[in-house]
Amino acid sequence: MRGATMMLQLLVGVLACLGAVMVVEAEDPYRYFTWVVTYGTIAPLGKPQQGILINGQFPGPRLDCVTNDNVIINVINKIDQPFLLTWNGIKNRKTIWQDGVSGTNCPIPPGRNFTYHLQVKDQIGTFMYFPSLQMHKASGGFGGINMYTRPKIPLPFAEPSGDFHLLLGDWYKAGHKALQRTLDTGKKLAFPDGILINGKQKGLKFRGDPGKTYMLRLSNVGLSLSINFRIQGHKMRLVEMEGSHTVQESYDSLDIHVGQSLAVLVTFNKKAKDYFIVASSRFTVPVLTSTAYLKYTNSKIKASMPLPIGPTTHVHWSLKQARSFRWNLTASAARPNPQGAYHYGSVKPTRILKISNSEVKIRGKTRYAINGMSFVNPDTPLKLADYFNIPGVFDLKTFKNKTAGGPAKLGTPVVGLWLHDFVEIIFNNVEDTIQSWHLSGTDGWVVGYGPNKWAASQRRYYNLVDAATRYTVQVFPKSWTAMVVPFDNKGMWNLRSAIWPRRYLGQELYIRVWNEEQSLFTENAIPSNVLLCGKARGKRI
Repeated sequence: MRGATMMLQLLVGVLACLGAVMVVEAEDPYRYFTWVVTYGTIAPLGKPQQGILINGQFPGPRLDCVTNDNVIINVINKIDQPFLLTWNGIKNRKTIWQDGVSGTNCPIPPGRNFTYHLQVKDQIGTFMYFPSLQMHKASGGFGGINMYTRPKIPLPFAEPSGDFHLLLGDWYKAGHKALQRTLDTGKKLAFPDGILINGKQKGLKFRGDPGKTYMLRLSNVGLSLSINFRIQGHKMRLVEMEGSHTVQESYDSLDIHVGQSLAVLVTFNKKAKDYFIVASSRFTVPVLTSTAYLKYTNSKIKASMPLPIGPTTHVHWSLKQARSFRWNLTASAARPNPQGAYHYGSVKPTRILKISNSEVKIRGKTRYAINGMSFVNPDTPLKLADYFNIPGVFDLKTFKNKTAGGPAKLGTPVVGLWLHDFVEIIFNNVEDTIQSWHLSGTDGWVVGYGPNKWAASQRRYYNLVDAATRYTVQVFPKSWTAMVVPFDNKGMWNLRSAIWPRRYLGQELYIRVWNEEQSLFTENAIPSNVLLCGKARGKRI
């Protein structure tokens, strides 16, 4: 009897151990979506025009997910051109095969589909998605991405009573095809026709109860213009930027540059009425303005003029605000207090990249270049060429780490880095217009901004303690911006101008992050549904 009892106890113990293993190895949750991409008539500025819709919606559906979720999106292309969606800010080893840019993915042909498998591994925050090919972004196809914290991970603020994602951006009455034809002829685009908030120039209402606090997520999905955002009579408490909780400063207005996202908390603590929400263009003459309403649920009074005043062409104001953003070192993020493990200021960079933008003429047409080279997309995505060892698609020796002498050239520059390189990137802007840069695959600490040309002596002014991390960073006119980046994500990653006409005409390059280890711990296997094109067509996976 005693032996039987011992055997039973042993069996229970083994089952308990197996149960524990099953709990540890259980796969993260899955969320499934089907998105059908079509054309449809829209009139955001009052004039009917052709828009790009997702499931009949303009803007596209909001993508809500929770840390570590697997997000499966079957995208069906029913427009008359090849199509891709890119996901600003989603980073992990699965993403390189799903990044949705021409350097990593073959386009989805008309009438075909592609199923993206994304995972928001160890991530929270406010992001966006949009079309990455040609000038499709000018006609829609964009939307917000909200990554929520898991229930057991504490937020550094009380849970908001509601959550709104506001997509801000400049807009043209001409569609993407007309704008592309203009750029292809070597001409610049005219000044935009307006500013939109969630696809409308005016009239949207965001409702809340008196005394309650709401989160407003703000993303600049436009083509070219920086935007200032403000709410009549209300302060905004900045709490998150592109996946990092921030020190919670209050602002009357905030600049959001092209491609950037952030989140603020707003408390409905004023007299019960309607208040104007304003989005206006920055650094432009004239100033474009769009309005919406912050509406108390018990309001019986309409919003009254004047509109709240914001900055217009003031560069120093924006520079000063950017320097005020700080990383919240005491807050948890996607997991409990990971910030304590990072001391980026004490890590010596293994490489310095110097990036300089310029407007150039090549064969009599306007182009844009990085360090004297204007990017041309090959027929074969760079990642596929790398995977299949296809020669003649790219050369790691093409990128020059300083502005090349002589006239600008067409090319396909790719920077070679080793996995886990810690890189200092210096963006030098020699032009008199603001720049905005996006880095796919990873984020970095924005450690400094300054006027004129960067010099090594500027490092003494870097913030090496609590700089905010970002995927998209602005560089002010005739100024520099510095960031330090841990390249811990193996793959072929796009560094591009977020100002879309510049990106379309060549202001981008790719960064190959590599090691010789073939392991699922560093990079996922090529997916079975991968689309093959160019010199990769017909290759066996």
